[in-house]
Amino acid sequence: MGCISTKHTKHTPGYEDPKVLSTETTFTVSEVEALYELYKKLSFLIIKDGLIHKEEFQLALFRDSKKQNLFADRVFDLFDVKGNGVIEFGGFVRSLSFFHPDAPEDDKIAFAFRLYDLRQTGYIEREELKEMVLALLNESDLFLSDEVVEQIVDKAFSQVDSKGDGIIDPDEWKEFVKKNPSVLRNMTLPYLKDITLAFPSFVMNSEVRNEDMTIQ
Repeated sequence: MGCISTKHTKHTPGYEDPKVLSTETTFTVSEVEALYELYKKLSFLIIKDGLIHKEEFQLALFRDSKKQNLFADRVFDLFDVKGNGVIEFGGFVRSLSFFHPDAPEDDKIAFAFRLYDLRQTGYIEREELKEMVLALLNESDLFLSDEVVEQIVDKAFSQVDSKGDGIIDPDEWKEFVKKNPSVLRNMTLPYLKDITLAFPSFVMNSEVRNEDMTIQ
């Protein structure tokens, strides 16, 4: 009788089965596995505990773990789906899925709305929009006068707040984005469609094949 060799792989905390994540996102199993390799690299940049902390997220985005940026903070908060101060693998994959070129537009619209809904009230207030505009200008190293910023915010807010009630609700947001699709430009990361190309050796030796998902 031959010996059966069982290989045990140590995974990071919060690891989830690629097959399961594939059924819940726009990624294939192979793509989820490739994302796991990326996740591991990011989660060992600084603290090396297999979880992505805010400093590591900042370092990956800006090459600077100390840089303060509201936009980055909001993205981190949305990736931190459990709200425990770290990004686990499942949250990483599910959140990245919104940025996939093939992700449904309505999902992208909803994610972008949550990004601007800083206080998580279910609507966007003028002050929240202003804070995000300032954060994005700062990230682009653009410094405008208070007067110009106010003009930008007033114009943008009035365009979206079609009901004129001083807040932007999800329906107003969706209607505005449908008419101005360029708003979602940053909600698509083209390389996610070819994520496996970044890790060819990993994919060649993939332990889970897409065929294995076929129901017998």
